[in-house]
Amino acid sequence: MILQKKTNNLIAYIDGAARGNPGDAGIGIVFCNERGDVIREVKEYIGTATNNVAEYKALIKALKVVIEEFTANELKIFTDSELVTKQISGHYKVKNKSLKELFSQVQQLLKNFEKAEVIHIERNKNKHADKLANIAINLK
Repeated sequence: MILQKKTNNLIAYIDGAARGNPGDAGIGIVFCNERGDVIREVKEYIGTATNNVAEYKALIKALKVVIEEFTANELKIFTDSELVTKQISGHYKVKNKSLKELFSQVQQLLKNFEKAEVIHIERNKNKHADKLANIAINLK
């Protein structure tokens, strides 16, 4: 049984990485409380995927972990994927069939939250999640 971790504001940094496009892929997620303390890390090998699919899978995994393990009033998810951020916000259309299915999963998961934001950040501000995603690829 997983004990729920309570925090008022939960922050997640997510990243997906693929060596080759498509190629071996992994995801990395860093969960922080409102003070910025790391409270959970996730790294997972996801098989062969494109970089964009890996980014979406990182977002889906982050949302699922939050639903299963945390209670929070506000969720902010930071990613260095401009594509994912702009598609989730509705600024870009989702044209790729594989991404449409993943986008749909994200939309369903987001319904579990009162307030959840997916925010674009520069790659250099996402190094911890990137490191975890690359470690995950090595777990193959």
